[in-house]
Amino acid sequence: MTNKDFFAALADLERERGISEDVFIDALSNALAAAYKKQMFGETGNVEVRLNPEKNTIRFFLRRMVVDDDVEELGENEIYLKDALGIKKSAKVGEEISEELDPKGDFSRIAAQTAKNVILQKIHETERDNTLSEFSDKEGELMSGLVRKVDMRNVYIELGKGQIEGLMLPQDQVVGERYETGDRIKVFVKRVKSGGRNAQVLVSRAAPGLVKRLFEEEVPEIKAGTVVIKGISREPGQRTKMAIASVDPRVDAVGACVGNKGARVNAVVAELGGEKIDIILWSENPLEFIAKSLSPATVVSVTQLGEKSAVAVVPDEKLSLAIGRNGQNARLAARLTGWKIDVKSESAAAKLDLGLGAPEGNAEE
Repeated sequence: MTNKDFFAALADLERERGISEDVFIDALSNALAAAYKKQMFGETGNVEVRLNPEKNTIRFFLRRMVVDDDVEELGENEIYLKDALGIKKSAKVGEEISEELDPKGDFSRIAAQTAKNVILQKIHETERDNTLSEFSDKEGELMSGLVRKVDMRNVYIELGKGQIEGLMLPQDQVVGERYETGDRIKVFVKRVKSGGRNAQVLVSRAAPGLVKRLFEEEVPEIKAGTVVIKGISREPGQRTKMAIASVDPRVDAVGACVGNKGARVNAVVAELGGEKIDIILWSENPLEFIAKSLSPATVVSVTQLGEKSAVAVVPDEKLSLAIGRNGQNARLAARLTGWKIDVKSESAAAKLDLGLGAPEGNAEE
């Protein structure tokens, strides 16, 4: 089977698409062998296909192991010595020989369709891998995308100009948010996985990084590095605590993030569907930082109990506010500071005779 035009087309694809001819030849050899085996031998038959671009040939071979003529029953892909000698005069028992085959009938049509499918698949895979390679530096970034499909669990999003698809798994979705086909949403690129059929871009609406990137978009001082985000703890769709600090004493970090009449923080809240955001002024003093992190509650004192363990005392009427619904406020404060925080009311602290720790800290909102 000779086809000069076929190999010329492969060479053109290498020049135009940047896909190595060897990649096509390897994939085509396997695909043609599988197709011919299925047509001629069913599940059996060790078929090998050899493509030679220099000679413009495609040759088919059946490979079988030579066995002694005394063997009562031939196994799969075996041949008696007497028959093997008719193919190769020097054939020996235990040797694998190749017998060239001559594809007939309508196999030329099957071969052409197989070749077409393999080429299209390789072009698609290469373009996808190239696009993924371009996306590799997008990890940790904020991107806008169009919801393409929503199934029972996953959300599929066209990213950039639609050249790649992002996958949002259930754990990266926000409870309460509804994603409809055609919606344009902002997502955080968690990870770019490249390689073969498992290549994909994983995106999230629940990651703390989404909040960070949204504030970078809204607050020029953060983008410029004048205001630094020191940490974020988040329960998606409900509440976020973000610790910030200013590297320039002339810049009010909290004011910069809140914006004129709350414009900047409100823009982020709107993008997050009304999620509450506490903006906390970071402090080098961990006890003072703990006091601020329990915002919006007022903290009377914080006392260290052990390594990264402290008790925060709040007015009796502020205890439920400090703890939060289902313990959420205290839990987020603990994640933000990295400390175990036990919140006590003043009356409970007095009964336990807890001394005052750090000076009173006013939590920022």
